[in-house]
Amino acid sequence: MYIIGGTIKTMAGTDFQDGCIHIENGKIAEIGRRGEVDFHPAAHEQVIEVRDGIVMPGIIEAHCHMGITEEKKGMEGDDCNETVDPLTPYLRAIDAINTMDAAFDDAVRAGITSAMIGPGSSNVVGGQFAFVKTRGRRVDDLIVKAPAAMKVAFGENPKVNYSGMEKSPSTRMAIAGMLRQELTRAFAYDEKKRKAAQNGDAFEEDFTLECWLPVIHGEIPLKAHVHRVDDIFTAIRIAKEFHLKMTLDHCSEGHLIADELSKEGFPAIVGPDLASRNKIEVQNMAFKTVGVLNQAGVMTAITTDHPVSLIQSLPLCAGLAVKSGLAMEEGYKAITISAAAICGVADRVGSLEVGKDADIAIFDGNPMEVFTRTLYTIIDGQIVYDGEQDPEEGNK
Repeated sequence: MYIIGGTIKTMAGTDFQDGCIHIENGKIAEIGRRGEVDFHPAAHEQVIEVRDGIVMPGIIEAHCHMGITEEKKGMEGDDCNETVDPLTPYLRAIDAINTMDAAFDDAVRAGITSAMIGPGSSNVVGGQFAFVKTRGRRVDDLIVKAPAAMKVAFGENPKVNYSGMEKSPSTRMAIAGMLRQELTRAFAYDEKKRKAAQNGDAFEEDFTLECWLPVIHGEIPLKAHVHRVDDIFTAIRIAKEFHLKMTLDHCSEGHLIADELSKEGFPAIVGPDLASRNKIEVQNMAFKTVGVLNQAGVMTAITTDHPVSLIQSLPLCAGLAVKSGLAMEEGYKAITISAAAICGVADRVGSLEVGKDADIAIFDGNPMEVFTRTLYTIIDGQIVYDGEQDPEEGNK
């Protein structure tokens, strides 16, 4: 496949006017200006000609629950929170993602080619997130990285869910204490397993603790649900105590402590700001947060937290962040390469570079503007959405 013409935003430091991309075997084989790429399509190869549009990496949703909290399904389609035990690190998102959820089609039509999907925030430890592509029937075939993060939650949600059950946690102190206890168990288990391997001793694996090893070995981060300033600092305190990687998800009051967060070095996934302030802990959420954090030097991505805000609104959320102070180029990064880096998959997606997955979105303008149409969505070198063939776009 070849894509020729338009403005190619590679998100790798170089843009190409009237560019050309050559795709082979689902990967980007060549990219550059039209005259710089060897353009000799075989008889069977598709050629997409773009006139005035923007060709860019497929958009990335860095935190959502699509396919786990299905639309219009009620309890039958809600697999987001196992609210009987506040510590469930062994749960895996891939066992609950229903790719038949309508949100996957909505994502593809919006140019969103991949997403970080996982459990919700009712538990202190919710389980393992997975980073997946957005088109296909079998989730096993869509996986880019799994596990990709371990969900932990601070503040209001675990308190609300367990305080009425006459069991912990009912305070923020208990949330932090339970997480510390769980991490201490995980580190002790890892040490015991390591010594057994060194000594050649038999070792019986514990399913409820094996899932922590990628976290404590630094392979994947904690994915911390934090809104309020105090919860953000508690999450950082614990991550530093145990020397763990972590992302600050939602980070609704991050703009109030931007300089402090810049010094700490943890990235932030901000949102969902296109939603009501329906909880006490989100009273200070605002579209300006991502811009204030970014200007302070914090690596930032933007989330819809689907279905809290609809997945297809992600590029518009980036546009509203730009309107509220985020630099335009940083708006593009927040839904492409920065999101990929924060999710630990920048070697595969997030920018248009030779050797990376051919996940590409083509728009007739800036995707952060409300009237912009998606012309094509391409995943692994295959056209999965053609705007000209979409009956909902046919009258436009």
